[in-house]
Order: sequence, then structure tokens, then C-alpha cells
Amino acid sequence: MSSDEPAPQIDILAGYLRADQKDLKSFVEILAKKLTDAFPDRVKVQRKGLPGTSRPVVSITMTFAESQFVLDNNKGQVSTRRRKMVRGVALNTDELRLDEWIDQLSAALVDEAALNERDRLALQQMLEG
Repeated sequence: MSSDEPAPQIDILAGYLRADQKDLKSFVEILAKKLTDAFPDRVKVQRKGLPGTSRPVVSITMTFAESQFVLDNNKGQVSTRRRKMVRGVALNTDELRLDEWIDQLSAALVDEAALNERDRLALQQMLEG
């Protein structure tokens, strides 16, 4: 990637992740699916309820080497945060507004895609799909 590409990529990705944000319950479900399909090794999705029933997403955690992005969902009430990580230990946690969280998550995904061919392909497929 050239030095001119990351910013537009971040904007495109952030817009893509925001696309379904009008209905937060649906947004959380769609976001969990998009991230899990594209980055199954980086995403942990927790659901509430019995298997075989409609089990809503209660938490999405996306982990990178130096950060972890967490979205908690309580019946459509969403809270988001970013943890700074060192060797798997959270050093500090910043509460973020949903838009800030999406922007920072998008930036982290684009940064990882620049370093890792597998993540680049996953990100490309997610945006094309």
C-alpha cells in the first residue's frame, strides 16, 4: 500500500461498518457477523440464551497485538471501549463513543492489513462482500 492509501481505506471501512447503525440491535448482530466472517481468529462473540434459540450478541471483542476493541450490548444499549495491551495484559481502558470506536477499529484493521497479507485479503473480501 502506498502512503496515500490508508486514510481513504479507513474512511471506506468505517463507513461500511457504520452502514447498519440506525437500529443498534441489528447493527450489533450484523457487525458480529461481518467481523467473524472476515477475521475469525481475532474476534470473540458472546451470545446470551439457550442454543437453538435466537441468541442475541452481548459482546464483541476484537483483539490485536497492542489493542483490544470491546463492544457490549445490553438489549440495544451499546457501550464500547478500547484496551491498550502489552503481552496479553490490559494496561488501560478508554471508554469511547460508538463512532470513535468504529473509527479506531477501522484504523487498526487497516494497519494490520498493511502488515499481514491474510488480514489484507480478509479486509478486501469483507469490503467487497
